[in-house]
This record gives sequence, structure tokens and C-alpha cells, in this order.
Amino acid sequence: MTTMATQGAWLRLTSSPKSVVKSTVTSTELGFLTSQLSGVRISHGPSDVINRISVPSFPGLQPIVARRICPFTGKKANRANKVSFSNHKTKKLQFVNLQYKKVWWEAGKRFVKLRLSTKALKTIEKNGLDAVAKKAGIDLRKK
Repeated sequence: MTTMATQGAWLRLTSSPKSVVKSTVTSTELGFLTSQLSGVRISHGPSDVINRISVPSFPGLQPIVARRICPFTGKKANRANKVSFSNHKTKKLQFVNLQYKKVWWEAGKRFVKLRLSTKALKTIEKNGLDAVAKKAGIDLRKK
């Protein structure tokens, strides 16, 4: 098994087709590049493996994931106790009532699809989409 450490102990390159750093079994014709911190596997062909690793890897970067937080009001899940009849308390999360909604944006003359809480929807109906988005610091233009 040939092993090469890149940037200290962040990445370990394995050229043996049947064994990878975290003892996972892979296909016989593919090798894998495995990060020891995040467990991400990147497949590569059997040739020119070292030439493909030209950009340094940053283990702290994570993909952007839609969270259960309203972007307009900042509301997020609340930790609470679920209390049984015998007064036994167990932890639970009370999530925000998030809805996907198409809202008419007057300045842009089009509909904008948003994921917002019902409280934010009521606020938008009262104050207008432009005012609420400006207060929250949200840009409604397409990117």
C-alpha cells in the first residue's frame, strides 16, 4: 500500500485499490482520496493522481445547506421540554413554521420564490416586501 501525506495529516492518498484510509472497500479500478477530518471521498482514475492535486484543500469549508431559519425574521428552532403525564421531561425542538411562497415583488415586477416563516409573511403583507428585505439586509435581485 503506497501512502502519501499532503499538508501534514489533512489528506492521505491511497493507491491500493482495495483499501482506503478509513478501511472502506471500494471498486477495484478506482482509488480514492480521503480526508481524515471530514470523511469526504473524491474518486480518481489510476493515472496522474499527483498532478490532479494542485489546489490546496481547506477542511473547514462546508457546502451551503438550507437551514431551518427564516432569513427575514431570524427565527429558528426553540429547545423545549416534552412533559409526560408522569412529569418526565425529555428535550425536543420546536421548529419554525417555514413555508415556500411566491411573493410579488413590485420593484422587480416579478414573483420571488422565498422560504419564510408565517410571521415574516404577515410582516410582508403589512409593511411590503421591499421594506422587510431592506431591514433584513436581503438582496432580492437574481444572481
